[in-house]
Formats: sequence, structure tokens, C-alpha cells
Amino acid sequence: MTTAAAAQGRGARVRSRADLPHRAEAELSADEARRIALRAQGLLGAPDRRAGVRGVLRRLGAVQLDTISVLARSHELVPYARLGAIGRDAVESAYWSGDRAFEYWSHAACLLPVEEWPLFAFRRRAFQARGHRWHVMADAERSCAAVRDRLKADGPLTATELGGAKNGGEWYDWSETKIAVEWLLDTGEVVCTRRRGWKRVYDLAERAVPDELFHDDLDDAACTRRLVAQAGAAMGVATRADLADYHRLKGEQVDAVIADTGLVPVEVAGWGKPAWADPAALTTEPRGRHRTTLLSPFDSLVWDRPRTERMFGFTHRLEAYVPKEKRVHGYFAMPLLTGGRLAGRVDPARDGRTLVARQVSLAGPKAVEPMARALWEAAGWVGCDAVRIERCDDAELAARLRAAVA
Repeated sequence: MTTAAAAQGRGARVRSRADLPHRAEAELSADEARRIALRAQGLLGAPDRRAGVRGVLRRLGAVQLDTISVLARSHELVPYARLGAIGRDAVESAYWSGDRAFEYWSHAACLLPVEEWPLFAFRRRAFQARGHRWHVMADAERSCAAVRDRLKADGPLTATELGGAKNGGEWYDWSETKIAVEWLLDTGEVVCTRRRGWKRVYDLAERAVPDELFHDDLDDAACTRRLVAQAGAAMGVATRADLADYHRLKGEQVDAVIADTGLVPVEVAGWGKPAWADPAALTTEPRGRHRTTLLSPFDSLVWDRPRTERMFGFTHRLEAYVPKEKRVHGYFAMPLLTGGRLAGRVDPARDGRTLVARQVSLAGPKAVEPMARALWEAAGWVGCDAVRIERCDDAELAARLRAAVA
């Protein structure tokens, strides 16, 4: 079945290619595009519990890491949003045991499936050509050789075990050893495949990456082509800017490979921009149960703010680094996903065994029950047995929400 025929069978409006921009093969409504994206992200339909956390990572292609921990760290919240209240130890084990994942620079600092190691050769080469990242070593040759020798003899090791991560100043005042090991990570000689107490544990890539994947022989075009294809599959339907942002590529890199990715051109009503879809996403209509959950602000469904606003009509901003008096929605406001829509947000905290909703915003009365349900599920997941609402930006909805969580 052709893509156009498949789209026609599932209800998309197909016109002559000549009538559509960039030779689009299908026309999608904004609602169809939204449901396709939710399914691609694992938030519509039955969760794949057999594949579990590792399946989520493979499906998304990247899970962002961040130091902030309110309910839990972001890399825990991502599979929780898709699989429900799975054991947190199981989440950590799925990421950090064996040789199934590694850390590298994708959308930001991310966990990536180890199968993607060859695809980031272009970025490792770019670092090497540049010669440094943020810090410059006093004696690069000597410092890197010392790290290689220690890891070869005693690894895997943390930066502290290698000789110390900091010089004693601010957090970015790295020691020569820390600069060296991070540089070797940037350029691919060293890899982080697990953490210990939230500290990176470094190992020689040649030892930690499976032999069949330990190669950098893909040229830049092959790397970016496969990353754009992966991003398209993970998002379901996306614009050029969406595709570039997923792994932080340049628009010109997307332009150079898009025709060879297998993604098909589509038109999405109201987007006003050319878009591309994963052909597999067009073969069947997205159906199934919508997940009701709280999302990390670093979740790949919402990490791209312009895409989130275009797709959900929802403006979101992480305010953790905004002065407290200037925050609108709170330190770590988590969007509420329910019925395939973003219907509110909450800034959570924990006070002993109580989950505290420090500040809540709701789209309307219909969001009250889903927010209460999401708060209780999150509370149980992190070991809380009570929920307390502190503030809500609507007095009537606040009263309803307090009653709903009582």
C-alpha cells in the first residue's frame, strides 16, 4: 500500500501531489498530527510493558538528563509517564546495567540507546576538529594520556577516583583531570554507560561499547540521515525545525538528507510549514487509551517549546533558573497530559510522606479529576501517602481539586 493510499484509508485527506507544498503525499488535520505524535511518543495506546524502560529509550532515541530532582530525576519521569508506576530501582537498572545505553550530547546531555553510538561519529569528529569544548587544558597531551592509562589499568572510574573533579571553586571550575576525561568523552575515546551516586562512571569506549557498534566509519551525511529518520519516527510527524531540534542538528543538515530518510512529505492544517511523517505512522489511525500523567518539562513530547505550542496550544517554560519572585507557574512546573491534551500544570514538592502541589494551574473544570488522579499516582510512585494542594490560580477550581484529592 502506498503512503497516500494508506493515509486515505485511515481518513487523511489526500489531494494531488501537485496541489500540495513540497509534494506532500497526505494532508493531516492538526488533531490527526497530534494523535500521531502522541502514539509515536508512546503516550497513546497500550504501553509496551514487556519492552519496559529499555523499550521506551529505543523508541524515543534520546532521554534527557538533568540534575534537578523534585519528584524524581527527569530520566525517571520519562518512562514513568509512559509505563506507569514502575519501580524506580528497575528504571535505574534498565539504564545503567549492561551495555545498552550511553550518555552523549543529543538534544542536550542525554541517555541514548547503545545502537546509536555509530550515529554520533559526526559530532565526535566535530569536537575533535574544534579542539576543545568549554575548557582548555594546560597540557592536553599529558592530561589525556594520564586518564587513558588510569582507565586502562583501573577503570571504570569516576572523575573523583581519577584524581578529582573540581579545583575547589564554582561548579564549572573543573580540574585538569575532569577537563581531560570529558574531552575524551566528547571525542569518543571514553564513554559513560552508568552512574554511581549520580556521578558519571567513565570507561574506555573500546572496552564498553559492543564490538559490532564500536566504529566511526559512517560519514557525516550517513549519521545525520539516520538521526533525522530516527527523530521523525520518534515524533511521528514533524517540521524541519522539529527534526533539527530533536538531536540538535542544523537546519541545513536536515535539508541535505531529508529526501533520503524515508520520511514522507505531508501538510498539516494550521501549521503553515512543510512537514514530514514517518510512513509507518500513516498506515493505521492512532487509537487506544490516552495516558493521564504528569510530564517532566524535559520530556521529549514537550522539550521543544515552539512545537509544544503549535501542537497543543500550550506555552510552557522551565522556571527553575528564573528568580523566585518572577516565576509564574513555579520552580519545576510539570504539564498535565490527559485525553491527549495538555490541560494544566503543577509545581510539585515533597514534605515527608506528603506530595505537595505548591502551585496548580488548570485549563478548566474537566481537568480537576485528571489532575487529582495524576497527583495521587505520582504520590504513590515516590512513596507518599498524602496529597496537599497549596495554591491554585482559580479559587473555584482549587476548592474542587482539594475535594477531589481528599
